[in-house]
Amino acid sequence: MQRVLTREQDQLLRRERSMLEDLQVLLVRLGASDEDLEVVKQALRQLDELFLLVVVGEFNAGKTAFLNAMLGDKLLTEGVLPTTSEIQILRHGEEASQAVNPDGMLVVQLPVEWLREINLVDTPGTNAVIQRHQEITELFVPRSDLVLFVTSADRPFSESERAFLERIRSWGKKIVVVVNKIDLIESQAEREQIIQFVSENARQLLGIQPEVFAVSARLALQAKQGAQSDHLAAPAEPQWSKSQFSRLEQYILQSLDTGARVRLKLDNPLGVSARMVETYGERIASRKLVLRDDFNALDVIEDQLAAYEGDMRRDFKYHLSHVENVLYAMAERGDHFFDDTLSIWRVWELLNGDKLRAEFEREVVADTAREVDRYMNELIDWMVESEFRQWRGLTDYLNRRAEQHADQLVGKVGTDFELSRQGLIASVGQAAQGVVDSYNPRDESAKLLQQVQGALIQTAAIEVSALGLGAVLVAMLHTALLDFTGILGAGVVAALGFYVMPYRRNKLKTTLRSQIAELRTQLDAAVSQQFETELADSIQRMREAVAPYTRFVRTEREKLERTGQDMDKVRHELAQLRTAVARAA
Repeated sequence: MQRVLTREQDQLLRRERSMLEDLQVLLVRLGASDEDLEVVKQALRQLDELFLLVVVGEFNAGKTAFLNAMLGDKLLTEGVLPTTSEIQILRHGEEASQAVNPDGMLVVQLPVEWLREINLVDTPGTNAVIQRHQEITELFVPRSDLVLFVTSADRPFSESERAFLERIRSWGKKIVVVVNKIDLIESQAEREQIIQFVSENARQLLGIQPEVFAVSARLALQAKQGAQSDHLAAPAEPQWSKSQFSRLEQYILQSLDTGARVRLKLDNPLGVSARMVETYGERIASRKLVLRDDFNALDVIEDQLAAYEGDMRRDFKYHLSHVENVLYAMAERGDHFFDDTLSIWRVWELLNGDKLRAEFEREVVADTAREVDRYMNELIDWMVESEFRQWRGLTDYLNRRAEQHADQLVGKVGTDFELSRQGLIASVGQAAQGVVDSYNPRDESAKLLQQVQGALIQTAAIEVSALGLGAVLVAMLHTALLDFTGILGAGVVAALGFYVMPYRRNKLKTTLRSQIAELRTQLDAAVSQQFETELADSIQRMREAVAPYTRFVRTEREKLERTGQDMDKVRHELAQLRTAVARAA
């Protein structure tokens, strides 16, 4: 920066540079657009450049005529059509020349003395006759230290001018309004009315009262050119007085002395920073709201899994009770069988073991195996169907959530945060859908039944293959069934029948009930253990399915908390710098 700074100004400059660098890091972390990052880079670079005065306005507002009046000669081309199709930077040069710089801007060097301290920027028209012109004008405004907004007295504050001012007000730039072509308005009262109209509208649009100058650039240029032709030191009268250009020129070249320009230069990055802090502060807040909904969604999923777990345990006892009831019924039939069979009146039949065993299997064992298989199959099918319904419910919930937030974008379209989040919700939903689509209830039931049967066989330490679970149970029970062959010898019956028989009958009933109770205990243990294993695995698989989404939400929240704290520090430093710059002013 070609100036000598006071100690206070130098300290402010260093603090602003540090604040902008911190802000730049934050914007990168938040996935800021390249355009926004470039604006901050430009603000950093411009802290060390000359004072930048940017002239904006509609192409027919007389911007070029105004610039020529400022320069003192017709150095820039004027026309009734949009002649400025690109940014033109006017700088001091010993000779007039122009060249396009690497950024595609036209750099015009002119032998105008005051351009040694001020760079003047001519922009395309702000009205959307040529849309590209308006875009590059709006993009260049953040780089300015002072904006001269030129409007025409014959149609002040058109709709496009209003829209333009509304778009640039958030940059916090110092704006001076120039009402050009005031010579076209003959009535003084009408002139004052126009100036009042412009002042009031500018105040409403900008939120502050800007400086307003009414001038005639055409008359001012004529006055300066007349002075050159007559070799006069001052602009020729009376055109110069009629142009009312003197007060504006004095404001720009004298009132804005070195100190004032330095203060505006220091104020420039604060406006840029405020805009970025506001924009990306809102983005942080918006992302937090989205993540809050995501956390609620994860809570809903956890609540669903907890309810599923509780319902499964409760209903499991109900389904298992059907199997237990089959064994209870078998024990009841055993009691009746022994009461009816072990009688002194059938003593000779008791000596026929084969017949007795056949009757026992027919009357006591009966269809126990088939009934156990039926109820166990129902229990297994219920477990498989319940898990399938839970997976389908999880899938439907995630799919609905993805659809509800399909159009919810945080910040600009395509940010890493939103793309990652939407992708995760979609991928988790697809993973859950894949489980549902690949689910074969018959195969799952057969596999689970085989696991239960294997666990029961292992618990009982017997070898059974290619049999149903009911057959396994009966086979286990057969190891404890009594061998009725020769249960009572003929001599014993004759001597002790009336005493031995009741004892023997009760012992057999007790033994059978004990064996069935043990069998029921083994069955409960084996099936319950397998049920708990399957339930835990099922819930774990569902949690693993949403784990990427869960990790993303938690990680992003932690990131946003840190970024929000850092943004608050930048916001605090920004407020302090604004106070310090205002105090220095």
